[in-house]
Amino acid sequence: MPNLYEFSAHKPNGELVDFSTLQGKTVLIVNTATKCGFAPQFEGLEALHQQYKEKGLVVLGFPCDQFAHQEPVSDSDMTEFCKVNHGVTFPLMEKIKVNGKDAHPLYVWLKEQAPGKLGGTIKWNFTKFLVEKDGKTVHRYAPTDVPSSLAPKIEEVL
Repeated sequence: MPNLYEFSAHKPNGELVDFSTLQGKTVLIVNTATKCGFAPQFEGLEALHQQYKEKGLVVLGFPCDQFAHQEPVSDSDMTEFCKVNHGVTFPLMEKIKVNGKDAHPLYVWLKEQAPGKLGGTIKWNFTKFLVEKDGKTVHRYAPTDVPSSLAPKIEEVL
């Protein structure tokens, strides 16, 4: 059975991130969009990053433009916007697709591990997946779940 550590993704600058480097970490993966009504969650995600990074939490943002064209800007503009407007320091990856035939393989796997109420699709921006240290156990959270509400589960699995 695949696990998180078998995947990789590119940063906005094109650098490949091999997720095998995340072994032993708890990872929060979120599809993001700067023009979404849930964009204030960037600040909550950053707060989780700051609060738990020393204990082994890694937050990864995956910008996606599949929902109402809410991530229309380039990867570099998105990165700058998140840094300036929301104080984001956690890693942001390059823009990907999370649904459909061109969905990033990581998201195909995440949706199989934690299907959610709509089965094998992502409903909207800011769907969150918490992957435990074993790289296999995945918990899914809705876009409406604010990042701070994940803290008890994060503390439990760290």
